[in-house]
Amino acid sequence: MPTYQWRKSTYSPNSSNCVNVAASDRAVLLRESDDPDVILSTTPASLRAFIRGAKAGDFDCLRQGGA
Repeated sequence: MPTYQWRKSTYSPNSSNCVNVAASDRAVLLRESDDPDVILSTTPASLRAFIRGAKAGDFDCLRQGGA
């Protein structure tokens, strides 16, 4: 398994439940610090679209149990 340079979000507290991000040659990698063996992979464009949608509140209905 390749070694990646993982970075922790500056918004994450100093506890073990942080989101880490790393870059590979083809993708952006995401993992939770308390389960580092599970790694999600996405494209930079898809991650930007997700972050843009989260900031705009596009996913707020999911928290409220909506469709």
